[in-house]
Amino acid sequence: MSRFPIRALRLRPGEEHRETLRLELEPLVFGGEAYAPTPGDVPAELVVQRASSGDVFRLALATRLEGPCMRCLSPAGVAIRVDAQEYEAASPGGDEELHSEYVGDGELDVAAWARDQIALEVPNQILCRPDCAGLCPVCGKDLNVEPHAHAEASADPRWAALEALRGEPADG
Repeated sequence: MSRFPIRALRLRPGEEHRETLRLELEPLVFGGEAYAPTPGDVPAELVVQRASSGDVFRLALATRLEGPCMRCLSPAGVAIRVDAQEYEAASPGGDEELHSEYVGDGELDVAAWARDQIALEVPNQILCRPDCAGLCPVCGKDLNVEPHAHAEASADPRWAALEALRGEPADG
């Protein structure tokens, strides 16, 4: 399910409706690499509460994003928990902040909301392990499997004139 029909709910102020959903979410792409939520259909709980001035939506879900490690490209994953809330004012006019971008034509786009909330919870890096050494910048080997070092590379001869200036005092 990706869209939930809120127009069909007949709630009075103070009442709420709870629904358990299975959301099919598309993979998130970071740096050209896809990170897929697992399981493929993520269980989520949606709560719609009617207030006197509009609707309050709450979404709770837990999933795991799996894809390549951002340092060494080995398989990696991260657990994600979402507990989000949105508000949609009952009056069509008014302040833009009182309207949810996920509500349109009497439906709540739960999949888009869930995907955006998952993206907000992703850490800066998804790693196979916290101490991942990454790939060697010289030869490209996985430093977790084969730690090694290379001899110091000589400077590019085209930079020699600038290197000579480094030691000279500035005129002034």
